[in-house]
Amino acid sequence: MCKLSANNEVKVVMALKVKAEIMNEVDINRTISRLTHEILERNSKDIDKIVLVGVRSRGVPLAYRIQKKINEIEKIEISVGTIDITLYRDDIDNLTTHPDIHETEILFDVNNKKIILIDDVLYTGRTVRCAIDGLIDFGRPKSVQLAVLIDRGHRELPIRADFIGKNLPTSQQEIVKVFFKEVDNIDQVLIYEREDK
Repeated sequence: MCKLSANNEVKVVMALKVKAEIMNEVDINRTISRLTHEILERNSKDIDKIVLVGVRSRGVPLAYRIQKKINEIEKIEISVGTIDITLYRDDIDNLTTHPDIHETEILFDVNNKKIILIDDVLYTGRTVRCAIDGLIDFGRPKSVQLAVLIDRGHRELPIRADFIGKNLPTSQQEIVKVFFKEVDNIDQVLIYEREDK
């Protein structure tokens, strides 16, 4: 569906309808607990080297929730950073509008750290590739591990998650949206499908 804006630009507006609720608040909390335990188990000998980096925007609240769970379990404070991948996108020259650029906040030394990179949805792998490029600008971590709430497949790059909340097979016409209370006032994962107009 196309609409004409006030300045006569044609904008394509997609009509979406909710196909299904994939996760509710209870499901999300249970999954975050499991992800946290998996992260701690895999890194049990180097817990003091772990730092979390959330990919803006919804990887950030997920990273802070995992930090809180680690603190509850291990009674240690893990550093959390945030990374904005906008300037690392491989399609930035093709964008028709100016992208919103948010601040990257990594206020700790990444050298020799075990970075747990956290995002809400893993899809093509391009966002993760951008995030890794951004991290490397801050130094040389010991390792980078990837944790995602949803892995929906359709990879375009050879990237895989180390920690997955839920594998969700989807078609490319479907859209997966994660909502967190910190941003959206609700905890929920929905799958949408495009409506033909």
